[in-house]
Amino acid sequence: MPETPLHPSVRSFGVRLVCALAICAALLALDLWQRAPQPAEPRGVWPVPVDSMPTTTLVPRAGGQIPMPANTPAAHASTLLPLPAENAASLLAFWFAGSRESAPDVQIAASAFDRASRQWRPARFVVNRHEAGAQLGFGLRRLGNPVAWRDAHGRIHLFVVATGLGGWAAGRILHLRQVDDGQDFEQLAFAPVRVLPLSWLWNTSHLVRAMPLPLADGGMVLPAYFELGKKYPVALRFDAHGEFRGMVRMSQRGYLLQPTLLMRNETDWLALLRDNSAEKKLRAVQTVDGGRHWQDLPEPGLHNPDAAIAALALEPGLMLLAHNPRPDSRAVLDLSVSSDGRQWSRLLTLAQGEGPSEYSYPSLAWADGSLWISYTDQRRTIAWQRLDPADKR
Repeated sequence: MPETPLHPSVRSFGVRLVCALAICAALLALDLWQRAPQPAEPRGVWPVPVDSMPTTTLVPRAGGQIPMPANTPAAHASTLLPLPAENAASLLAFWFAGSRESAPDVQIAASAFDRASRQWRPARFVVNRHEAGAQLGFGLRRLGNPVAWRDAHGRIHLFVVATGLGGWAAGRILHLRQVDDGQDFEQLAFAPVRVLPLSWLWNTSHLVRAMPLPLADGGMVLPAYFELGKKYPVALRFDAHGEFRGMVRMSQRGYLLQPTLLMRNETDWLALLRDNSAEKKLRAVQTVDGGRHWQDLPEPGLHNPDAAIAALALEPGLMLLAHNPRPDSRAVLDLSVSSDGRQWSRLLTLAQGEGPSEYSYPSLAWADGSLWISYTDQRRTIAWQRLDPADKR
């Protein structure tokens, strides 16, 4: 019986299908090629020397508002960066500021806490979307959350959420690096390195919020998250020079974002996560091999109104968490303490308001023997507090 020739439309469909599969395979291969193998032996380091941390109560000693750039009515999502003792400043603060969140005039602002005057320096803008876009060769529609890190050579890196088309779910992580290694805050400037190569879909829908975990090799692990449709956390590995070395997914759940890392020992880490489901509680994942593999922990944690948190492990058995404790409001911001990262006790209330008040998106840092906290105050300014050990002189 003679064979029936294929109809041209069927033959054409088959060709298109083969081409589509080949393109997908090529994109997957490119995606895997871009993710270089991770360096060996990731081991975390403590921010405070184990033999120098007083095990006493933390007491509020100072606080107020970080200065805003002139004529800038809105501020959000601050992050703190401790500086070495030889620097004129104890630490830097970065945040995004403009007429409102997502507005085209939003820029990344910065201020420095001066050791001599014990005051915050006047704020200035250090990242502008137009200038960054011109250097990258493509436009940026809006800027969002910044995260700061000092590499092994003392250079400051910024990782900033930036979008082209679409909302935050279409965000990308823009990596910028300090232009020179000078210590003068007035000269602090950044140049784009690149958009991090995290997916074949134009590197979209990866965002950052929380501080990185420093590693013994001088590199770090930067917590990030995917947000387009499903929401899940990822851990990004960088070497001592600030070069991206790989990415690991941290959870199989599809509703978790904004991971915050807590070190229990050099290779045993937790990540606490914001839960975008109706449960309104924090979730946790754990690694026992320095971030190579992660597993979801089953029990939900503290109440949380689907809001960002900040956590800091100072030494073995001493962990701090800044968080909104109510399931339906950001009007209260607490500081809690834990020995294992799973069971928490309230240490003190950092800020409290009524009704629609908002104290949110905290950041924690240890500098000059004190705990420093910054957070959004009513979406208008960035507030700060310094807590000292009770026996500090």
